Amino acid sequence: MDRLTSLTVFVKVVECGGFSAAASRLNLSTTMVSSHIQSLESRLGTRLLNRTTRRMSLTETGKAYYERCLQILTDLEEADRVAGALQATPRGNLRLYLGTHLVGVIAPIVSEYLATYPQVSVDLSIGERMVDLVEERFDVAIRPVPLPDSSLIVRKLAGWRHLLCCSPGYRARYGLPMELTDLAVHNCLRYSLYPFGDEWRFVRTNGEPASIRVTGNLITNSAETLRTLALEGHGIFLGPSFLASEDVRQGRLVEILTDYRPVEFSINAIYPHRSSLSLKARSFIDLVAERLSVLHPRLNPPVAAD
Repeated sequence: MDRLTSLTVFVKVVECGGFSAAASRLNLSTTMVSSHIQSLESRLGTRLLNRTTRRMSLTETGKAYYERCLQILTDLEEADRVAGALQATPRGNLRLYLGTHLVGVIAPIVSEYLATYPQVSVDLSIGERMVDLVEERFDVAIRPVPLPDSSLIVRKLAGWRHLLCCSPGYRARYGLPMELTDLAVHNCLRYSLYPFGDEWRFVRTNGEPASIRVTGNLITNSAETLRTLALEGHGIFLGPSFLASEDVRQGRLVEILTDYRPVEFSINAIYPHRSSLSLKARSFIDLVAERLSVLHPRLNPPVAAD
């Protein structure tokens, strides 16, 4: 049997968790899939898979062999992609998943991308849920924090920080916190998906970490709602720089406690590990990275001068 085909079948069996599922994905009979696995095991003189009526698992040798096969197939796909990209133009349908609060930053880049590559169409979904990129067939997700899935590739596109701020009206009515601990007695508008919950984290100007547990009369997964209430003077806002920086620049919001810099996060491109990145996806990610580099001072403001 063709050895490369057998390697492909073996990898697909492991990924699908069984012969029948792999056969369906590869459009082969279950018998043919079994024959490819037996051919590999005969060639190697060892068992790669433990098979019972209930489940299938890799042997120790099978696990090591799978990792090497996966790398070989990935390298072959990458070689094909590089050769084809020399004369290829991005084309086809690009399926994107975009974190809700990045719309204002990424939408203009999508517009530029479509104008640059007219043979590409974009299917854009927006939300905050934990999507399954493989099952839902997304090419790329762009999110302000990485997904907790080690099987995915995460490429950092740009660093960003929150801005701790409030409106001039809130300042006039309630005064400003002078120390980080003062936040505990102020009304803090909280984002329910903030990675550290109600513990807002910072870095002092000397590099030491600092944090404070906050409370307030609103918690929501809508950063835009938090921004609106902050502008109307309802509380203190730990606002993403890509939402709040223009408000700060225009004076609609005022930065506070500038000796404490919010911890850094990153805008990430996330894509599946086990498939080569298409030219349409790669060109989009590269464009986003290039445009975000120009926005860097707004996304990740420098430390305030003493």
